[in-house]
Amino acid sequence: QRATQHKHTRSLVTLAAPAMAVTVEITQSTVLEPSRESARGGGKKVPLTVFDRASTDGYIPAVFAWNAPAPTNDALKAGLVAAVARFPHLAGRFAADDHGRKCFHLNDAGVLVLEATADTDLADALAHDVSAHINELYPKAEKERANEPIFQAQLTRYACGGLVIGTACHHQVADGQSMSVFYTAWASAVRTDSAVLTSPFVDRSATVVPRSPPTPAYDHRNIEFKGELSWSHSYGVLPMDRIKNLAVHFPDEFIADLKARVGTRCSTFQCLLAHAWKKITAARDLAPDDFTQVRVAVNCRGRAKPPVPMDFFGNMVLWAFPRMQVRDLLSSSYPVVVSAIRDAVALVDDEYIQSFIDFGEAERGVIEDGGEELASTAATPGTMFCPDLEVDSWLGFRFHDLDFGCGPPCAFLPPDLPIEGIMIFVPSCDAKGGVDLFMALDDEHVQAFKQICYSME
Repeated sequence: QRATQHKHTRSLVTLAAPAMAVTVEITQSTVLEPSRESARGGGKKVPLTVFDRASTDGYIPAVFAWNAPAPTNDALKAGLVAAVARFPHLAGRFAADDHGRKCFHLNDAGVLVLEATADTDLADALAHDVSAHINELYPKAEKERANEPIFQAQLTRYACGGLVIGTACHHQVADGQSMSVFYTAWASAVRTDSAVLTSPFVDRSATVVPRSPPTPAYDHRNIEFKGELSWSHSYGVLPMDRIKNLAVHFPDEFIADLKARVGTRCSTFQCLLAHAWKKITAARDLAPDDFTQVRVAVNCRGRAKPPVPMDFFGNMVLWAFPRMQVRDLLSSSYPVVVSAIRDAVALVDDEYIQSFIDFGEAERGVIEDGGEELASTAATPGTMFCPDLEVDSWLGFRFHDLDFGCGPPCAFLPPDLPIEGIMIFVPSCDAKGGVDLFMALDDEHVQAFKQICYSME
């Protein structure tokens, strides 16, 4: 049975299909500002929290597709401007505070919307190499550009009437959990003609209350930030043409089998991460004595004391670092590897979170007195994480709620991942369910990984 499953599922590992020429033409560019009656920014300047500063200082793209019939552009824009009024950080801009530090200016300056057309049918584009024109399906935000909108969207209409919505949002304003809340709010506004509008929890200051005096207990300068002793300095650089993007589909039956092997109760994310960590490490053919670790994003909302509402709009992610010797990782059973992941994640508890908040408060005073600004450990394009990995999970992203009135998306289109060793788990848009893993590996390790990625031996 396992041999049959292996044969059946190998075809679900995909690189690029043959490319087809698709011309995407921008037809209109508009900045949508919330109405004076709905605007909630009030012109306030709000400091970035220490969680914001630890996140990527750059724009993150997300691209989704819907089959025809799809909502009109006018309906999408009306819903967007109604929804974004209740997310004042998205409608604002970056500015500098009285100390010269980067901050949010809640000035309701609005969001950028590009409208575009594509000269082919969506089904044909999806059947071929979408990655060949994926970079034309979302706005090219420039973080250094003055007055750059924090949230930008592109509405691309295909010849058949199909729709692709590509967005670019600056990561320092919101993490994945927050963007899930916003996308769902936008869809709800369009679907209900703005009769249902979501008001998230937006008080950033309430999420970073330090002790008096602040007493950080961990070396956050070198863990979450790029201090002199940070592990992030040790990674090499790989030529961009050697970083290959691939997708793996894990059907529900495969995941159920994986969980049965773990035996104890475990999440879909934990069991799939254990599996991917083992298989990628094997494909990389590392020395048995080497160590390998995974940088795992951890949502801190429910872990803080008191807990922060799950609809908090902002950043509240820290990282866990499960670490094993290659020999042990490859020889250990699934329950052992899942335990290593679970134990590392458990270390990101309320005590650790409070220490991080205290560190941010202590550093604020140092920086305002002329000290050096904190630098995030977020990797830059071309970085090679090998022998390590970095993983993000969108498995809590409610894709089925991204219904603008004509049904949920038919596809999630991953943007180019320019960093070797990065992985993203996404709920599959396939009607049969399952999970899609999008990842980037060194070209030299791709073939070995494809041969073993469904093996549970």
